[in-house]
Amino acid sequence: MQAILDVAAPIFAVILAGYLAGRFRLLGPEATTALNAFVSIFALPLLFFGTLARTPVGSVLNPALLAGFGLVVLATFALGMLSTRMASRGRAGLAGMSLQGIAASWGNVGYMGVPLCLAAFGEAGLPPAMLSVIVTAIISMVFGVMMIELEVAAGHGPVKTFLRAAWNVARNPLPLSIGLGLVASAVDLPIPVPAAKFVDLLGAAAAPCALFAIGLFLADKSIKQGLLEAGLATLIKLLLQPLLAALLLPFFVDLQSVPGKVALMMAALPTAANAFVLAKQFDISVEQNTAAVLLSTAFSVFTVSAVLVWLRVT
Repeated sequence: MQAILDVAAPIFAVILAGYLAGRFRLLGPEATTALNAFVSIFALPLLFFGTLARTPVGSVLNPALLAGFGLVVLATFALGMLSTRMASRGRAGLAGMSLQGIAASWGNVGYMGVPLCLAAFGEAGLPPAMLSVIVTAIISMVFGVMMIELEVAAGHGPVKTFLRAAWNVARNPLPLSIGLGLVASAVDLPIPVPAAKFVDLLGAAAAPCALFAIGLFLADKSIKQGLLEAGLATLIKLLLQPLLAALLLPFFVDLQSVPGKVALMMAALPTAANAFVLAKQFDISVEQNTAAVLLSTAFSVFTVSAVLVWLRVT
């Protein structure tokens, strides 16, 4: 219970504050767009870069954790695809199935996971948290988007489709900042004190602003249709993914270690807003992916709290 009060409650309180600010229009109509841009372009990338530049590469690129968490995400991606195929009685196309796979497997590892790991495990939780961002980006933003493109951009060829999907990842500030941070760490790049303070100052704003931005985003959305698919995605994301993580991760990492705990925590997170963004971008399954983000975020209060208690986080 103390873990819920000390770690989970403040996290969800900030999300609630953002939701109320959005619901009552306290910050104006452009607040969600502006704050999201600040978090995704400046605050989170600088937090990632600054932390990784000071962290030995070996402690971040953990092959066992990479394989274990990757297997969990891939398994839930496949379950998500299968669920919408069954729910639609075989009518769902590859793009719709892929978007359901993304909704069922892509946790909010950046905006919610990083602040949560900071609160629960301190700076020791950041390297494995960033590895989960890398895994998610590879599976959802490359593999998932490529599968969508195979249907949407039929006839362009597999090489061009892969390059388009890879470009979507390469131009994203979060994976880019992780890559630059790893390079800086590998070459032991000296960072001048003023630059380091600048990075730390902006990076410190990442956690509260990211959580507040989640609340603002949720306040702008409503559930209208697609509840069956959204419910299935939420069930897979919040129940099956943590369960699979608990069953599979011990073959790769010690669940009592910080990396193991972080991976399990990441598996219990709700669907990332990127699932809605991609659905909107391709104009496919928009309503059901919006509903999946809303439902999973609401019910993640219970799954995140349960995992914190189970892991005995203090």
